[in-house]
Amino acid sequence: MPSPVMAVNGGAGQDVLAKLTGQVVVCSIIAAFGGLMFGYDIGISGGVTSMDVFLKKFFPTVYVKKHHAKEDNYCKFDDQFLQLFTSSLYLAAVVSSFFASKCCKKYGRRITIRLAAVFFLVGVALNAAAMNLMMLIFGRIFLGAGVGYGNQAVPLFISEIAPPKFRGGLNVCFQLFVTAGILFANIVNYFTSTHPYGWRISLGGAAIPALFLAIGSLIIVETPASLVERGYPERGFATLRKIRGVQDVQKEYDEIVATTELAKRIKHPFKNLMKRSSRPQLITSAILQMFQQFTGINVIMFYAPVLFQTMGFHSDASLLSAVVTGTINVFATLVAVFCVDKVGRRFLLIQAAIQMLIAQSVTGGIIMAFLKATNVLPKTYSLVVLFLICFFVAGFAWSWGPLGWLIPSEIFPLETRTAGFFVAVSMNMIFTFLIAQAFLTMLCYMRSLIFFFFTTWILIMLIYAALFIPETKGVPIDEMNDKVWKKHWFWKRYFNDENERSRDKP
Repeated sequence: MPSPVMAVNGGAGQDVLAKLTGQVVVCSIIAAFGGLMFGYDIGISGGVTSMDVFLKKFFPTVYVKKHHAKEDNYCKFDDQFLQLFTSSLYLAAVVSSFFASKCCKKYGRRITIRLAAVFFLVGVALNAAAMNLMMLIFGRIFLGAGVGYGNQAVPLFISEIAPPKFRGGLNVCFQLFVTAGILFANIVNYFTSTHPYGWRISLGGAAIPALFLAIGSLIIVETPASLVERGYPERGFATLRKIRGVQDVQKEYDEIVATTELAKRIKHPFKNLMKRSSRPQLITSAILQMFQQFTGINVIMFYAPVLFQTMGFHSDASLLSAVVTGTINVFATLVAVFCVDKVGRRFLLIQAAIQMLIAQSVTGGIIMAFLKATNVLPKTYSLVVLFLICFFVAGFAWSWGPLGWLIPSEIFPLETRTAGFFVAVSMNMIFTFLIAQAFLTMLCYMRSLIFFFFTTWILIMLIYAALFIPETKGVPIDEMNDKVWKKHWFWKRYFNDENERSRDKP
């Protein structure tokens, strides 16, 4: 039996008895398989694009450049079509997340998660059976649709079913599964890299998390907020009792009903996002997603094997190094699961920004000093760089990685929640696309300076987190405006000015 815990969950900040039920835990884990799906794809693309058999079949010019004895270290993988293989998924995810936000609102979170699995399975089939580049890219587009639907629905789903006291840790399960997916993909790549059809096995392996999510979507409950919002109040009340494990849920239910009634008055939620009082949440969620990508993390996650090969690691060693960083990624994300609801979101963001700043700048300095156009990075410095990359990944994994998804999923009121989170998901995918499409070209032209490019952004992130990101731990999701934004030294002016204008009206 789950043990009862006090969770701030009702209107006006009143305490209600709530349990961390098995139902909530199981539903959160099943939904988080959407993250495993996403993570596997992130990890698999970098490994596959470093496989000679794959390059020979789809990117022969890159294969020739890669094995050219005097080819520039920084430019041997520079190919727009190779980058398109990775980045096309994220462009598709931007478009699909718009439709996913509509689907979330009209049909619920659960059906949106199910559609994510279906799209992903179609993409896996096309990729694993690909006979030409066009078939490969179309597969990536379907995978992108799956990612767009999954990333839109899963964090919202978990935030809405979780008690506030445990919302952070449960929501971080999504990012934990992303990191597990990356590690799983790196391990698969390591063992299939020398097989004649290794790339097909690697790409086809994405079907495993997608199948689990598809089956799991038949088991999970719909969120009470979505049920009430879509006109099923009795089912919403019964589901709330079920997931809370207590009979007295009236206060929390009344809060959901009240916010739902308010949401119904908003006929155009995207238009409502443009209101002055919505700007704090909109700006914060969008800029968090942009910053998440400009840490440079996807440079490491997408192209880890390519990056390690550039530094002089052999093919097998580079894939093994990617497994090492993937393992660090998983265990560091576990730190966030247990710490985010104790030390808070803001502390983790600031601490990790300092950690990543040190790692990126020192890595850039070593590569600038010792990796020239045609040499190999000395072994000692290669190991130091590997350590620094692991140090960087750890910082990201317990902060900007999971919190980039958690914070946008919990700060919007119900009337703009799906629309606001769509903006967050879209920003993430747009900047992921830009980095994925541009990185190998940036590496070719900027060389070691690319690390200092990301270092500059991390410094900006550190300043922004310290000044403009409020603490949201333990605050009920429908009380964020009153308890967080209206009390923040900077953002409160967006509400004060609006209240003054309202009073001035006749």
